[in-house]
Amino acid sequence: MTVAAERMLLTGGSGRLGRELQRLLPGIAAPGRDELDVTRAETVVAALDRWRPEVVIHAAAYTDVAGAERNRAACWRVNVDGTRNVVSAAAGRGIFLLHLSTDYVFEGATGGYREDDPPGPPCNYYALTKLVAEALVRFAPRHLVVRTSFRPREWPYPQAFDDLFTSQDYVDVIAPEIALAASRCLEIPYNTLHVATERKSALELARRRRPDVQSASKKQASVRLPDDISLDTARWRQLKQRWSQP
Repeated sequence: MTVAAERMLLTGGSGRLGRELQRLLPGIAAPGRDELDVTRAETVVAALDRWRPEVVIHAAAYTDVAGAERNRAACWRVNVDGTRNVVSAAAGRGIFLLHLSTDYVFEGATGGYREDDPPGPPCNYYALTKLVAEALVRFAPRHLVVRTSFRPREWPYPQAFDDLFTSQDYVDVIAPEIALAASRCLEIPYNTLHVATERKSALELARRRRPDVQSASKKQASVRLPDDISLDTARWRQLKQRWSQP
């Protein structure tokens, strides 16, 4: 059963992924932060009661990995307290919750992580908050955790790490996949799904759209980063193949 965009509500609509999803899912409710601030439980409740969605796409998140080390309280407030508020409001109303998570929930020692591989231990504070958020989402009776990772449409830095491997891609590549998963979420027979592209180094990804990017090492980063957080996406590819058959 396909869910119409008009029956969805999006948190984090002003974010990078949120803006893309609004273009791909015209009619989706995407209240601004003045109306829906995930860190304020009463606004989450009010928004869900006003819009009465069938599905909530929870994309609001604190995503600055380095900044999370300096602003731990702010990161926790959005990623953990905010997710708790969304889970509570959605579960209490029987609303299906699609939660956007991250590859950072894995330690990042081996790569090729499947959905049923045990997550953790977290390699930095951002990863910790997203891991806790996932645990909270599991309390919602009807939920789907989508682990993914994306960059802006253009690589924003003069350098990229050649020793960090990932399945992330540019937001305009990932967003259509998320939109598809959202529209078919009620028929997905799993509660966890990896939506990403093939394994690559951050440098390889950067040079696809900015060939002059220079090589750098993650050892230079101000925060601890994983070696390889690439995701196994076989489950997602099989679902898409099934849906494409007449």
